Amino acid sequence: MLSNHFKIALRKLNRHRSHALINVLSLSLGMACVMLIFTLITYHLSFNTFHAHQDRIYRIYTEFHDDKVRYNTGVPNPLGTAFRNEQPAVERVGRVAFLKKRVVEVSPAKKFEEDIAFADPEFLEIFNFPLVQGNPKTVLHERNTALLTDRVARKFFGDEDPIGKLVHVDDSLVVRITGVLRDLPPNTDFRSEMFIPFDNLKDHTPWMVEKDWWFSVNSEMQSFTRLKPGTSAATIDNTVLSAISDKYYNKDMAKYFRFKLQPLADVHFNPNLKGYTEKKNLWAFGLIGFFLIVTTCVNFINLSTAQALGRSKEIGVRKVLGSRRGALFWQFMTETAIITGLATVFAFMLAYLALPAVNHLFEIELSLNPLNNVYLVIFLPILLLIVIFFSGTYPGLILARFPPLLALKGKLSGRQTGGFWLRKSLVITQFAISQLLIIGTLVIANQLRYSRQADMGFQKDAMVILHVPDNQKTKINTMRSQFSELTGVENVTFFDTAPASEEVGSTGIRFDSRTESENFPISIKAADDHYVATFGLQILAGRNLKPSDTIREYIVNETTVKALGLAANQDVIGKNASINGRKGTIVGVMKDFHNRSFHTAIDPLCITTRSENYSHCGVKVSLANLEPTLAGLEKNWSAMYPSSIFTYRFLDEDIARFYKLDNMILWLIQAFSIIAIAIGCLGLYGLVAFMAAQKTKEIGVRKVLGASVSGILWLFGKEFFQLLLIAFGLAAPLAWWVMSRWLNDFVYRIELGAGIFVLAIAITSMIAVLTVGYRSLRAALANPVKSLRSE
Repeated sequence: MLSNHFKIALRKLNRHRSHALINVLSLSLGMACVMLIFTLITYHLSFNTFHAHQDRIYRIYTEFHDDKVRYNTGVPNPLGTAFRNEQPAVERVGRVAFLKKRVVEVSPAKKFEEDIAFADPEFLEIFNFPLVQGNPKTVLHERNTALLTDRVARKFFGDEDPIGKLVHVDDSLVVRITGVLRDLPPNTDFRSEMFIPFDNLKDHTPWMVEKDWWFSVNSEMQSFTRLKPGTSAATIDNTVLSAISDKYYNKDMAKYFRFKLQPLADVHFNPNLKGYTEKKNLWAFGLIGFFLIVTTCVNFINLSTAQALGRSKEIGVRKVLGSRRGALFWQFMTETAIITGLATVFAFMLAYLALPAVNHLFEIELSLNPLNNVYLVIFLPILLLIVIFFSGTYPGLILARFPPLLALKGKLSGRQTGGFWLRKSLVITQFAISQLLIIGTLVIANQLRYSRQADMGFQKDAMVILHVPDNQKTKINTMRSQFSELTGVENVTFFDTAPASEEVGSTGIRFDSRTESENFPISIKAADDHYVATFGLQILAGRNLKPSDTIREYIVNETTVKALGLAANQDVIGKNASINGRKGTIVGVMKDFHNRSFHTAIDPLCITTRSENYSHCGVKVSLANLEPTLAGLEKNWSAMYPSSIFTYRFLDEDIARFYKLDNMILWLIQAFSIIAIAIGCLGLYGLVAFMAAQKTKEIGVRKVLGASVSGILWLFGKEFFQLLLIAFGLAAPLAWWVMSRWLNDFVYRIELGAGIFVLAIAITSMIAVLTVGYRSLRAALANPVKSLRSE
């Protein structure tokens, strides 16, 4: 019986190749997207899950409590030691400082940029980063040593044994390789592949650990712990960590500096603590995948039931000859299974071809190899069965229940061929999904355009940022002089972070003669006296900083003045302030500028001179002679730092990275919108085909009685215009709610006006007109004699 069903199904599909092709294409597009979405979701959910005792591993983070709660992944340098000494409920506590893009010199001819980490030995005991070579009891205990991953060891030394080899790090450290770690898996948030003992941090970056300063928090300085079994993280938060705040801060500051434990499972998904994404984004993609599968199944149902009239006589003959409903049902399900099976193969091929683009977009390593992904092996058969069931069941039941006498006479009614209003409802669903995705695309694109084009309060164009490996005064002065002489260079400044940066540390401030520190954090930037002019910052009161190598003066922004409770900018000029424990005089107030992305509000901020912190050089250049200017910068820089690697970047590119995840979401929604529209167009075509088959004689009568082609077209068009308006009425409120919540993540955002919704329905209408027009025109131009001919 099954063999017979299979043979008949193949004959039917061969006879109706265009129908089969449309179904295969529609199902392939939807299923390919679902495969990619499933792989993406399972990949992100697997992050950091390979560590032993993962449920007991936590990161300690900082909460700043003032007018609102602010978060930082870092903690004060001494907190890790204090927590280790005062908490018997922990098994391990490990401090680590993650530093990005440091120059590692293997030999004068071999230099690399690597992310490095200065870590306590306990860090590797907390996490599951097993050693391939080396003694696990001694690694990271001895100063001036280092661990490499196997991948980095091969990159540095090829096939040579790396143990005992010496490498230079940023010209400030010489370390000996004492161990090799197994390569990091792709699903980890901790990507450093070179580890150096934490005690060496004071030799490399002394300002991070210059003293046990509890008021300085930097996101690069982190602490991790593994609790003993049965220990409650909430209890630790409310007792031990609260007690540490009370012990090391005065009463007011203890309320301001609070420390909490973040579960390892939350690290990848918490945007407040620099998580890669939120779980709600994954569920949103999953919902989009569900909608795409729904639209593909709807298309199959529409096309199959539209073809039902053409198969009515076949069904009638089969029933007269004794076929039962069950046999007819399974015959159609066999046809559905063949189409769905072919679609699954093509979908897998499409997903495989699209995978490199997805990996490049997200900078990840997804794989569609079922042999290495047990979840994919389980998911694919389930997806196949679901699509077969939902696509084939309803049309199969409709065909199987045709009354044989009416089927042979060709007098089946709309109710008997599947219920026209049900198909209309399904098409309304397709329209609504398409409009929802189109509105989302328009809103996200407009917000990102606003973020790129809005005035941030400083000069971001034509700003070249260079790394400064050695900030000795003589080298900085020489570089400034040489750069300034180059054609195309307009200004030069040295600093630690650019005006807008996610790496700015926060610290405490005590103003003037007030006895207590303020209950708000202040971000601090170290920069020379050229910083203001180079980046085009505006001084509203007072003056700019005077040249100095040490902290003597501060300039603050308008937000700082307001946070201090002062009425006028002039009120802070000449007053003393202690910031990060260093006293200085406030000599100027600058106009507020966006020191982070538009996701966050402008923070209190100060700028001061401190040459030992200058790690970057900013060069304002003329774009008219950019290439020779960059060549000149490289020549002079390389002469000054021959053992380092010359790299540069533009400030506007750095700022664009603030919205990297938002751009990824935009790209995906655009892709899904196009696919949903394509699938929807196929669905519309199926419904028009059904209408044309239903109204064949009606159209013939109308034409004989003098109806024009435009009148016939309107007969079809009014149906879909009504469906479009109903779909818009359903999609618009939902889209407004969803995108309003998305925009709430931006402090500075666009208004969600009516223009976006009008544009969305206009786009959908145009697509619908183009799709419906072709099939409607064919029906309108058909010869009425053929449609009215007696059968």
